[in-house]
This record gives sequence, structure tokens and C-alpha cells, in this order.
Amino acid sequence: MKKVILASNSPRRKELLKGLDIDFEVRVLKDIDESYPSDLPTVQIAEYISGKKAAAYTIADDELLITADTIVVLGNEVMGKPVDEEVAKRMLRELSGKTHQVITGCCIKTTQKEKHFSVTTDVTFKELTDEEINYYVTTYKPFDKAGSYGIQEWIGYIGVTGLNGSYFNVVGFPVQRVYEALQEML
Repeated sequence: MKKVILASNSPRRKELLKGLDIDFEVRVLKDIDESYPSDLPTVQIAEYISGKKAAAYTIADDELLITADTIVVLGNEVMGKPVDEEVAKRMLRELSGKTHQVITGCCIKTTQKEKHFSVTTDVTFKELTDEEINYYVTTYKPFDKAGSYGIQEWIGYIGVTGLNGSYFNVVGFPVQRVYEALQEML
């Protein structure tokens, strides 16, 4: 059995991995470059970034590293984490009344092998009012979330009208697929 390392500060990823009843530790490097080539297809971006994150770590022979990156895609636009309140509100206005994709890329790595994959979930929002958007951004401050929202928060309760794929992927960690990959790796 390998010592599992989760390379993420995300409380949601920690909670979901903990739900698999796997012992793990969190190890986070600062300032990992999350850029990607401008011509990279949007469906490959999250997996590419998770691979870059994994490459930044040095692990021991008895360790297994898990990295992840989540993006929100509307059409061909990648929506990252908002830099401020106005950007967060703009993103939510753009998502309002539409279906978008949440893509999480993962990399699971040992010193002997590496496995990459991504999971895509379609999410549909109702038409959100300015009052709902303002309330959510002011109250929940979703500045650490791709696309400016957390489906597990108030905006998900009142705004999400459709979901095709993994709910946990939208939370930020496709835990079922991670479990399968861990089974394959170990």
C-alpha cells in the first residue's frame, strides 16, 4: 500500500477523498504555473493543468500523488476563478439560463507510473435574477471557485435545473472516477 498524497488545499477535495475511507495527507506547493497553450482544446485544459501540477512534485517510491484542476466552460470560453466581485457577478450572468460544462482533470502518479483523465458534467442554470446573483456573491464570496459558484451552496440549491454527469465532479473532484483510477494504480 502506498502513502496517498493529495496535492490540493481545496476543502471540498479533502472532504470527498476522506469519504473514500482512504488515509492521506495534504501536500501543497505554492506558485505552480497553471498556464496552458492558447491552442489547447478546452476539453484538455484541466487534464493538462493537473499534469503540470503533478510534474512539480517529487515523490518517494512508497507514495502516490493525486492532483486535480477544475474549469468551467461556456461555449468556448474558459471561466476560471473570479478576481473580484464584479467579475464573479458577470460570470454568473453569463451562465444564467444556459448549460455549461464543468471539467475536472486529474493525475494520479507514483514513481513508476502516471494516469491522467478528465470528467465532464453538463450543468444547466435557470435564469438568475440580479438580486439572486448579488445575494450569492455578497454572501458566499465564491472567489476560490471556477465559474464563480459552488453547486453545493445556495446558488446550486436555487439555480441548478439540470445536471448530466457527476455531481461530485461539479463540486470539484470526480471521486467515483478517482476511486476507479486508484484501484487500477494499486
